[in-house]
Amino acid sequence: MAHQTRSTLIPCLRYRDALAAIDWLGRAFGFEKNAVYMGPGDTVAHAQLTLGGGMIMLGSVDNGSEYGRKIVQPDEIDLRETQSPYLVVADADAIYATARASGATIVTDIADMDYGGRAFACRDLEGHLWNIGTYDPWKPELQN
Repeated sequence: MAHQTRSTLIPCLRYRDALAAIDWLGRAFGFEKNAVYMGPGDTVAHAQLTLGGGMIMLGSVDNGSEYGRKIVQPDEIDLRETQSPYLVVADADAIYATARASGATIVTDIADMDYGGRAFACRDLEGHLWNIGTYDPWKPELQN
């Protein structure tokens, strides 16, 4: 039987303290550990966290590798981003509350969106920008 991929797009993030980030992402957003592979000196070589049918991958900052030299952290570029993950959740107000209680910096307060759903944006413990909302672009009624 052929393997079926659940998600063909998986955001990848880097954190200076990846172990703390894994913990925080679980508390704030509800991610669950799928796999965590440790590197030298309490670094994370690779981790996979799941939320519903989605996944993110993350690891510790490593500026010594060819790949690592191509990525910067948000605080190195004045908290500007060129991308940010969007989490589809059933209850944006509940995630807003847990994110805020976990120390997330709220960037855009929770509100009903013109295009549907309820959403907010926040920064995690290392400044990565996250968009979280109930709008689900996969719903059949939203398809053309």
